[in-house]
Amino acid sequence: MKKRTRIILACGFVSLGLVIAYFLFAGLVMHRGASDTLRVGPLAEQLMPETRPVDPRELGYRGDPREAFGLPFETVSIDGELGPAKTWYVPGGRAESDLVAIYIHGVAGGREDGYRHLELLHGAGISTALISYRNDEAAPASPDGHYAFGLTEWRDLESAVIAMRARGYERVVLVGDSMGGAIVGQFLRRSVQAEHVAGIALDAPALDFRAILAFIGGRAGAVFPHLVTEVAMAMFRLEGPVDLSQADVRAEIVGFDGPLFIAHGTGDTVVPVSITDRIVIRRQGMTFLLRSSGDHLLSYIEDPERYARVFDGFLGALD
Repeated sequence: MKKRTRIILACGFVSLGLVIAYFLFAGLVMHRGASDTLRVGPLAEQLMPETRPVDPRELGYRGDPREAFGLPFETVSIDGELGPAKTWYVPGGRAESDLVAIYIHGVAGGREDGYRHLELLHGAGISTALISYRNDEAAPASPDGHYAFGLTEWRDLESAVIAMRARGYERVVLVGDSMGGAIVGQFLRRSVQAEHVAGIALDAPALDFRAILAFIGGRAGAVFPHLVTEVAMAMFRLEGPVDLSQADVRAEIVGFDGPLFIAHGTGDTVVPVSITDRIVIRRQGMTFLLRSSGDHLLSYIEDPERYARVFDGFLGALD
C-alpha cells in the first residue's frame, strides 16, 4: 500500500511539474510574441500591403489630405515630451467654432488611417488634427523602441490637445482606432487636459491589453489562455519599462459622461468584441454603437453609408 501511495504521489508530482512547465513555456511564448508585436518596425512591415490602396478610405493608403481629398491643410510641429512631432491640421468650415477633432491611429498605423473619419468630420464642418506620436515616422522614437499601449503615448496626445487649445479650441473630440483607443483611455485617466474632451469616437478599441492577449492566445490554440496570459503579464512586469497590467482603460470609457461613438465587428480577429459589449452595457452616457460583422477596423468598409449615419448622429450630439 505504501509503495502504491508513493507511486501515486510521484505521478502527481510529475503531472504537477508538467503543468507548471506548460504554463511557464506557454507564457514565455506568449510574452515573446506580444513583445515582438509591440516592437517598432516588424509589425509595420507585416501590415504593409504589397500594393498601396488608391482609395484614401482604405487602410494602408498613404498621402497627405490634399492628395487624398483635395483638402487644404497645414503641417504643424507639436513639441512633445520626446521632441517635435508632425500633425496634419485640416481646418473645418464652422466659423469661430470652439470644437476640434483629434485623430489617433493604432499600433504601427499612420495618420492617413483617419481619413474615413476626416471625410465625415470635414463634411460636418469640424476642424481636424491627424497627429503622429512617438515611434511614428513623423515623430521621435521612444528610448526602448516599443509601443506602450497608451501608457506613454498619452503624453503626445496631451501635447496635441494643448496645441489645439492654443489655437482657440476649448472642446475636443478624440477619435481613436485600435490602440488609439488605449491612448485615449490613458489620456482620460492621467491628463489634466481631459476636462476639455467633449466626445469620443472609437473603432475596434484595444482597451484591455490582458484581454486581448488572452483572446489572441486562445485563437492560437493555447490551453487555458487566461492563465497563460497571467504568466506572460508577470514576465512583462519583471521586464519593464512599463507595467502593461495598467493597460486597461475600460473604466475610463465607461465613466466618460459625454457622447461616445463605438464601432466594432464580430469578426474581429485582433480585439475581442466582448470588450465593446461590456462597455456598452455598463455605460450610462449617450452611446452610438455600430455593430458589424467585419474584421479588425473593417466596419466602415462593410457598410460606409451606415457607418456615416451613426457617426453623424454622434456628431449631432456634440452641439
